[in-house]
Amino acid sequence: MENRVTSLREALDVIRDNPKQYVETDVEADPYLEITGAYRKIGAGGTVKRPTRLNGPAMMFNNIKGYPGARIAIGVLGSRARMGLFLDTPPDQLAFKLKDSINNPIPPVYVEGEKALCQQVVHRADDPDFDIRKILPVVQTSDEDPAPCITLGVCRAQDPETGESDITMHRMFVMDMKDEISILAIPTLRHIGKMIDKAEKMNIPLPISVSIGLDPAIYMSTSFVPPTTPYGFDELSISGALRGEAVELAKCLTVDAAGIANSEYVIEGEVIPGARVREDKLTDSGNGLAEFAGYTGGANSVYVIKVKAITHRIDPIYQTCIGPSEEHVIMAGIPLEACILNETGKSLPGIVKNVYSHSSGGGKFMAIMQIKKSTPKHEGMQRQAALIALTTSIELKHVILVDDDVDIFDSSDVLWALNTRYQGDIDTVFIPSIRAHVADPSAWPYFSPFSPVGGVACKAFFDCTVPFEQWKHFVRPGFDDVDVRKFLPDYDLL
Repeated sequence: MENRVTSLREALDVIRDNPKQYVETDVEADPYLEITGAYRKIGAGGTVKRPTRLNGPAMMFNNIKGYPGARIAIGVLGSRARMGLFLDTPPDQLAFKLKDSINNPIPPVYVEGEKALCQQVVHRADDPDFDIRKILPVVQTSDEDPAPCITLGVCRAQDPETGESDITMHRMFVMDMKDEISILAIPTLRHIGKMIDKAEKMNIPLPISVSIGLDPAIYMSTSFVPPTTPYGFDELSISGALRGEAVELAKCLTVDAAGIANSEYVIEGEVIPGARVREDKLTDSGNGLAEFAGYTGGANSVYVIKVKAITHRIDPIYQTCIGPSEEHVIMAGIPLEACILNETGKSLPGIVKNVYSHSSGGGKFMAIMQIKKSTPKHEGMQRQAALIALTTSIELKHVILVDDDVDIFDSSDVLWALNTRYQGDIDTVFIPSIRAHVADPSAWPYFSPFSPVGGVACKAFFDCTVPFEQWKHFVRPGFDDVDVRKFLPDYDLL
């Protein structure tokens, strides 16, 4: 690989000299509201309230108010072009790269000593001056959020009975306790939530690590869903395949868990059985976090992690993201695309050419599928592909089907197909009363009388493909493939 990236620092080295992909500042910045408020205008994108910039650069803040020596990186994963550079893959082929990695995993390995870079500096909870709030420069995105929130913490834990491991990202608030953080982990939806639930029923704490500041391959592997990655499947093996090298783990110093060895920070702790805390404990506002759907979610009663230690690299970089930004679209959307390609490829080989999980759905709600019909017998398979996609993730709500002459990454081209190859009365399929995502405010009884509880929606797909026998009526005009460099040698071609 031209760019073999195995740490956040190596990822930043790839883009550091490209002003379209990276900017930095030495001006003091406040992690409370100011950093996210500034980055919204620089490159947040996604479903963030406008004005915001789409596909803007990553940004490094080198001078953090109240945290001497720390830095904050934001937006690192915030564009397909950047992710393509990190994974040495064309942006429109990233889902295929992930799909191939699912099927060719490289398991993680353990290291110790000097290779455990995340343990260069150690803060133990029994140190007299230990305070998580003074060690981690956790960012607060919005004044509607109830507290600063760890948004890019990769949790790793093991099943208390079987020893099977899992990595997932969860939102974790840092509140008023110097050695506790909250964690939202729903047992019926998240594998680590299931592990916490099992440990709680056994009345034992669950050891857990939270790694922050990682290479892109690891973050990309955290959002896979069953059936592609069933319970017990270690997603770090996908990370290893993506980067062409096994992920290195370091055993924690204070709990029976392992963190990612080259993390910038690792939180070591235990989930306390029976303990709960309201996410809005400090504000009583009812608000949770600014979420991927573009709204502020509600507060929950959640589990509590008792922090035993925080370790980090020298001159650490705290990595964060804005919940509804393009970073979430990338981290959630590309794994969803890979899952859809993987599942449709099993039943309908050759039919689905590519998939794009559109930014407007936060990487979860909408998929655009590029279909190739080669014979009359392929007619109808596009709709079968849409059904498979909708069963691949309960969070997927809308599917748009287009032909292979449509660029699925160009919204105008997709809407052109919707306007010229689609009729609402014959090309729309509704599937009512299906489990969806609670972060969709239209999937609640106050919006739809057909939603008996929150998170039940009418899903739909829109067939904008041309019937095979009618292609002669839908041929797009062609152009000569002229080499523009003949006229403009330095022109920046698409």
